[in-house]
Amino acid sequence: MARISKSEALARLHEKALTQFSDIQTALRDERLQCLQDRRFYSLTGSQWEGPLRDIYENKPKFEVNKIHLSVIRIINEYRNNKVTVDFIPKDATPKADSLAETCDGLFRADEQDSVADEAYDNAFEEAVGGGFGAFRLRTVYEDEEDPENEQQRIVIEPIFDADSSVFFDLDAKRQDKADAKFAYVIYSMTRKAYIDAFGDDPSDWPKVVHQYEFDWQTPDVVFVAEYYQVEHKSETIRIYERMDGTEERYAQSEFDEDPELETRLDAIGAIEVRQRKIKTRKVRKYLMSGGKILEDQGYIAGKNIPIVPVYGKRWFVDNVERCMGHVRLAKDAQRLKNMQLSKLGEISALSSVEKPILLPEQVAGHQVMWSEDNLRDYPYLLVNPITGPDGATQPAGPVAYTKSPNIPPAMAALLELTERDMRDILGNQEGGDKIVSNISGKAVEMIQQRLDMQAYIYMSNFSKAKKRAGEVWLSMAQDVYVEPKRRMKKLGENAEVEMIELMAPAIGEKGEVITENDLSEAKMDVWVDIGPTSASKREATVRALTGMMQVTQDPETSQVLQAMAMMNMEGEGISDVRDYFRQKLLRMGVIKPTEEEAEQLAAMLQGQSDPNAVFLQAAAEEAIAKAAQARANTVKTVADAELSRAKTQETLAKIGIEDDKATLEGLRAVRDFARE
Repeated sequence: MARISKSEALARLHEKALTQFSDIQTALRDERLQCLQDRRFYSLTGSQWEGPLRDIYENKPKFEVNKIHLSVIRIINEYRNNKVTVDFIPKDATPKADSLAETCDGLFRADEQDSVADEAYDNAFEEAVGGGFGAFRLRTVYEDEEDPENEQQRIVIEPIFDADSSVFFDLDAKRQDKADAKFAYVIYSMTRKAYIDAFGDDPSDWPKVVHQYEFDWQTPDVVFVAEYYQVEHKSETIRIYERMDGTEERYAQSEFDEDPELETRLDAIGAIEVRQRKIKTRKVRKYLMSGGKILEDQGYIAGKNIPIVPVYGKRWFVDNVERCMGHVRLAKDAQRLKNMQLSKLGEISALSSVEKPILLPEQVAGHQVMWSEDNLRDYPYLLVNPITGPDGATQPAGPVAYTKSPNIPPAMAALLELTERDMRDILGNQEGGDKIVSNISGKAVEMIQQRLDMQAYIYMSNFSKAKKRAGEVWLSMAQDVYVEPKRRMKKLGENAEVEMIELMAPAIGEKGEVITENDLSEAKMDVWVDIGPTSASKREATVRALTGMMQVTQDPETSQVLQAMAMMNMEGEGISDVRDYFRQKLLRMGVIKPTEEEAEQLAAMLQGQSDPNAVFLQAAAEEAIAKAAQARANTVKTVADAELSRAKTQETLAKIGIEDDKATLEGLRAVRDFARE
């Protein structure tokens, strides 16, 4: 079978992509159009009169009292006060896996901060609440685009505006996060001149078959361009080589195809191929296309997933078609009815409430200026001319009749009340949560607030599914992008503390073996999400809890720890240095665990300058040792003196005995000599 050229393959792919997109447009056009209309209805002034009503109320007052907007904003505020955070959970319960999960958490938070991901999240959530569908994207960019030598990349999270008009997944994808999608489109428009300058392609030369599709890829003013993502599943051969030291290395067959000398180098170092294995790989290829052709084949992107994350307000399938809507659609008719009633009421009230006389022309002839200026000058009286009677004689006459003020229809007042009640039922009783009623318990207030929060729960729950998908896409991309050994990267902690880590850094394991830390290729993680208060709200709640605990504790050391923790969580201008001081204090007390950088600083500080407490304790210990030694010496001296005294006593006694014996002998000698005489 003859191989087709690349241009022919792209032409076939383009025809297939146009057909697929036309099928999607046919199925979703009405649904997505309603999403756009809903967003316009609550956010743009005058849009609540779009459609047939505008023609009916032509040249009449058209007032808007936009209550839907306030209800939508309340849900958005609830979301912004309760952020959804991503947490990576290791599948293996090992210390190394836990450390790697913490690394993934920190890198993800750092990428969110650097790319201002809050803008993408907020836009997607607001479009989902207002219209029913929003989206954001993940993309890789060079860390320093101005440095040609720097090949390192970071992952950014970007908004997609007007997602209901620009983001489309294949119709067979049933999962809400679109993890099962095989292809996707992101549409954006360009002016005809900008399109021709960028791609050198004139839409006038496109084949006419393009116009047979429902979606018109070009208009007299703009040209539409699409990013087309296609998932490819391929089987690949992995060749395992054993080196001379017994270690194994794996190489894909594609690496040998790209580098013909790879096998020669492996033979030169004594590596032997021991086995092969077939694996299935999943990759995503990105194309740039218009209605005329494939403009660019941008190759495979990082990761194994389409990097477009959808966000739904409310979602379900009906008649095998995906349906979605936000907080606006069901309240539109009630809002229109209220606007109509208020406009009619305003029109009625604008008419004059003063009864005006109706006169014959001959009665005001010559006095027209007086009658026309009466509302300005307030004349004390007005003049009229007499009229001519049937007999030809003049006679005075009053006004023929009087105008009357219009009456408000009785049904209008009742209808206004019903409309207001319907809007409260549909949008929720917003006023109930804003009123502070006296003589009710705090628990009752909390229950009222929880009831109002439940109106926003479905939107928060659906957004948490989108954030979970974002974590999965990010991890897949990070395993392809963050691969440089010893690359230093910023990691962000839960409380926004910054720490630097090193990728694939060698370290010593628990058993003394050499391991590699922060190697994302080994990250086997589940992604979990948590819905909770914002960081500022958490800090305020923590301070309140700590100050409450200080009132009941009796231990001075515990009170000191609680005070330091409260100061660490304080918010305010110029308080960062104070927080740092109390953090260092808790570190020295051993209350909190230091980061690697803080541990190094603490060790250096202890080497250069001793802790006063440690110095005091050491001095006290040395003093105690000295006193003990002195006491021991005194005891020895006392014992020695006692021994000396005893020895002297024995010597004295001995001397006394000798003298006595000597005196006795002398006496005996004297007696003996006397006897001889």
